[in-house]
Amino acid sequence: MASDIGSLFNAGPKVVAGATFEEGLSLKDLGGPGMHCTNGTIDNLAANEQECFEQLRTVLSYLPNCGDTSLPPVTSFDDPVDRQCEELRSIIPRKKARMYEPRSIITTVLDLGSWFEIGSLWGTTAIVGLGRLAGCPVGVISMNCQVNAGALDAAGSQKVTRHLKFCDIFNIPIVQFVDIPGYAVGTIAERAATMRHGISLATAYYSTTMPIFSVVTRRVFGVAGGVMLDCRDPRMRVAWPSGEWGSLPLDGGIEVGHSAELKALEPGQREIRYKELEQEYTRLMNPVRTANAFGVEEIIDPSTTRQIVCEWIKHV
Repeated sequence: MASDIGSLFNAGPKVVAGATFEEGLSLKDLGGPGMHCTNGTIDNLAANEQECFEQLRTVLSYLPNCGDTSLPPVTSFDDPVDRQCEELRSIIPRKKARMYEPRSIITTVLDLGSWFEIGSLWGTTAIVGLGRLAGCPVGVISMNCQVNAGALDAAGSQKVTRHLKFCDIFNIPIVQFVDIPGYAVGTIAERAATMRHGISLATAYYSTTMPIFSVVTRRVFGVAGGVMLDCRDPRMRVAWPSGEWGSLPLDGGIEVGHSAELKALEPGQREIRYKELEQEYTRLMNPVRTANAFGVEEIIDPSTTRQIVCEWIKHV
């Protein structure tokens, strides 16, 4: 939508004034970018019509003429496939509660200058878009730890669902960077029907057929994490040394899993037992231990991520 002239609505200001008694609305107040680019009706905002057409041309450059009969177009590229991404070794903070810029991972791994984000102003718990690896178009999915700690809410679920279906129609493989503590919880999340939209997302993951490669950058918890990693057979996934996963995060998970045992103890003994359980689960959640049990295919040096996903895209 062009921000200078764009608007969209079911009825104009005069009809609205007669029907709902909302008077004095301008076209932008009723259905401008501030309304629709933040609720998902419109995916992208542009300064004017010219920029709208530029964005449309960019999107079309990733797509085949027909999803039923052709593959996405491969272009020439100057970015070396074996480019080492040294900065990725330190992008995940050592303190688990700290955030980082997930888009930096995306732009570093993709061919330089090829990232095109879709829907940046709505469903902000998730990041989706298009890019290229070794000149080949790919869809990209990432959680956004800077919003709601990366927990996937209703709008984020809808956004990822839409992107999965879009890439499936046009035979575009997907690379996803996984750092998800699970679905959003609480009364706000329930009121927004996060559960319903989350199930629709799971359905989309399991009913689409394009290849998906998962890079576990940090957390994988809950149903949402399980869906993202286990939606393909065979699975294609690697993990960074910063990866950690399980059915529940330790913070809160121990209280849930051992509630009866902890309640039966005296306060002092309860704290001692809690620390014992925390140490044991931390030991079990070691990424190398999980890799040894084939819970993840390989632990990789983050700086080699581009090289690995480029090799994968050539095969698919």
